[in-house]
Amino acid sequence: MKPKVSLKDIAKEVGVSIPLVSYVLTGKGKENRVSEETAQKILKAAKALNYQPNLNARSLKTNKTKTIGVILADISNPFFSNLARVIEDEAFLRDYTVIFGSSDEKKEKFDKVLEFLLSRQVDGFIIAPPQDSKPSISNLLKQKTSVVLIDRYFKDMEANCVIIDNVSASVSATDHLIQKGHKRIATVAYKSKLAHFADRCDGYYRALEQAGMVVDEKLVVKIDRESPKKEMKRAINELFSNEPVDAIYFQTNTLAEEGLRQMLGMDRDILKKVDVIVFDQNSTYHFLENFIPYMNQPIKKMGQTALSLLIDDIEGKGKKYQKIQLGTKLETGVESEL
Repeated sequence: MKPKVSLKDIAKEVGVSIPLVSYVLTGKGKENRVSEETAQKILKAAKALNYQPNLNARSLKTNKTKTIGVILADISNPFFSNLARVIEDEAFLRDYTVIFGSSDEKKEKFDKVLEFLLSRQVDGFIIAPPQDSKPSISNLLKQKTSVVLIDRYFKDMEANCVIIDNVSASVSATDHLIQKGHKRIATVAYKSKLAHFADRCDGYYRALEQAGMVVDEKLVVKIDRESPKKEMKRAINELFSNEPVDAIYFQTNTLAEEGLRQMLGMDRDILKKVDVIVFDQNSTYHFLENFIPYMNQPIKKMGQTALSLLIDDIEGKGKKYQKIQLGTKLETGVESEL
């Protein structure tokens, strides 16, 4: 195996000292008064010799690896995959590398991914926490690890987080259906102890109460993640039997995808008779004849804000415990028709 090119090799090639080479390759040439001509010679030689920096040595010296661990709930979900892309692109611009992991909404897998990333000595974490992961994240914070929660949060945890104003978003979604004259409005959510899901339900209740409508708990459906297809089929059948609903608010795009599949399987023309609105978009909506209104989340801003918070904290510039709530936009398809 060919030995790795060292700073000594570059110094010998250019005819300068090893410290001089180090200054240039770590971006400190100007502050150490290295001429532009010499700097260019060093950079050209490094490229010609295919020099690769020793990141382990650098991390020992600076106590930083310039890597970030990102643990998302479900990378197959379009929301999280788009969020991952934003974080990766923004990190690249800030000279950080990202290592991704997915918990698949399971606490056990989350802990394994977390352990792996800790072994890689990442400088900090952006985490969309699954249910029951609070103790693990609390331990990170106790160890003064830089952490930013994204999309989700724990109400009594002092941690940086970037989330959506889920209550207001759900009020807007439900109110959209109320304004269309609907009286029997169902909502479909996941069975979960996570705070952001509770907030979405709270927004649904609040919108109905503000409109003077009685809340019917039979119209609040909770789906178990372990058997979503089976439970959704049962739920849709129940919502359209006896006294059918005239509108449904799905609280996630994955719930909407399965719910719409079940509805259309029951009646191909059902979306001409029943109004649907969804929290977050999904590319599958574009294949439907009827436009599906949705609450559009500012994914790019979420990723950019979370990364900025994390790097500020890593570099000692951050304020303590910032909870940043972002708004959503109701997309009804009306603008695209004009």
